[in-house]
Amino acid sequence: MFLDKLKNELHHRQPLFIGEDTALRCAVLIPLVEVDGEWHVLFEVRSLTMRKQPGDISFPGGRIDPTDASPMEAAIRETHEELGVDLLSIHVLGQMSAYISSPSFVVYPFVATIDHHQIQNFNKQEVEEVFTIPISWLLNYEPYMHTISVQPMPPMDFPYDKIVNGDKYQWRPRAIEEWFYDYEDYTIWGLTARVLKHFVETIKSQR
Repeated sequence: MFLDKLKNELHHRQPLFIGEDTALRCAVLIPLVEVDGEWHVLFEVRSLTMRKQPGDISFPGGRIDPTDASPMEAAIRETHEELGVDLLSIHVLGQMSAYISSPSFVVYPFVATIDHHQIQNFNKQEVEEVFTIPISWLLNYEPYMHTISVQPMPPMDFPYDKIVNGDKYQWRPRAIEEWFYDYEDYTIWGLTARVLKHFVETIKSQR
């Protein structure tokens, strides 16, 4: 009986990873806009008055609220709030793989087309400016990468007496890849660059 119940439970939809239920969950939208007959990716420059990451380049998106029915709904809502585009003009093409930067933070990216002519009154409290990059340019550009080493630093009250080797335990540093895209006067890096890189590779895999 126990094994039957367990088997049934394991066949139900489970979290994407252990800790997803308690992680900070965000959703972003990769907006595709048609400019002069060519498809571009639209980016935001975060307002210079923002408390976190002012001036950084990002996709529309943000934290998934309890009232959002799904990550996709959150991505659409955030795009509407930030860019001021009509909800009905956002046409989602699909979802990409989630980006898990740590067990406590996950981002769900979606790809959608929007009408860039509607982007006239974007939210100035969150968005400094918007710009686009042709997909043809992205397909031919080679981003460059720098590695950051992160060393774990346990707090003073860490229970070393519970583990073998105690305070002599050899913590392993973790390497983080940071990718960069330079386009005209803009530099895209961080989470946005990681999601963008996966998006471009997805397109290339279909060619």
